[in-house]
Amino acid sequence: MNQLTIEKRVQILGMLVEGMGVRATARLSGCSPVTILKFLKDMGETCARYQDETLRNLKCRRIQIDEIWSFVYAKAKNAPEKMKAAGEAGDMWVWVAIDADSKLVPCFYMGQRNADAAMILMQDLASRLSNRIQLTTDGHKAYLQAVESVFGADIDYAMLIKLYGEAPEGTRRYSPAQITGIETNVIMGHPNPKHVSTSFVERQNLTMRMNMRRFTRLTNGFSKKTENHYYTLAIHYMYYNFARVHQTLRVSPAMEAEITNHLWSLEEIVNLLP
Repeated sequence: MNQLTIEKRVQILGMLVEGMGVRATARLSGCSPVTILKFLKDMGETCARYQDETLRNLKCRRIQIDEIWSFVYAKAKNAPEKMKAAGEAGDMWVWVAIDADSKLVPCFYMGQRNADAAMILMQDLASRLSNRIQLTTDGHKAYLQAVESVFGADIDYAMLIKLYGEAPEGTRRYSPAQITGIETNVIMGHPNPKHVSTSFVERQNLTMRMNMRRFTRLTNGFSKKTENHYYTLAIHYMYYNFARVHQTLRVSPAMEAEITNHLWSLEEIVNLLP
């Protein structure tokens, strides 16, 4: 089998991290969709492994967590029951943690929006931290047991609950309802009220939708397989953390978090491949 050159791999990676779909990438790169999917798998596994090994002993102080909806194969109402039961189709939620100071994403989890997923994310997050943090989440009840089970009393934790009114007439389907108020509930410890916020993680969710075609709303650019969905996430966060300049910080999140001393190039990411 012919091997892709470094230049071709860099070209393909650049297209993928800028939000292009598999078929568009195949057309512009001159490779087949099968080749692009093979590269997606290899690159995704490599990025996931590298971040899992590297993002450890982090000195984060303020963490925000949120979940973002997507779907695989078909939306839940149209997905075959057998595939839904196996977790191969239907709703797919991505749980994301972000450091409010460095904007680093230390971990994410892809699964359902339930207590098991919340527990897995919290365990993963706790294993990467070196100190006590202030945590803010939305009002999803699954967080309550997960945070207490994993962190115990060694955390300053608050929930930010947004209250919504009715959606404007005629825009009910696509426009979010108007926010009518915000409630802040201190769950544990002594979180600083000034830093009880989910703004950064919600903005990060927009970055996801803008930079991964599989997450773009109201299009047909969805994932056909759960593993491809995961590989895309791993590549996205590798690029976001190490190779993308954050507009506010003027450096990458990994540089701000002192994990690396330079801005990574796409070629450096490609060179992680065996």
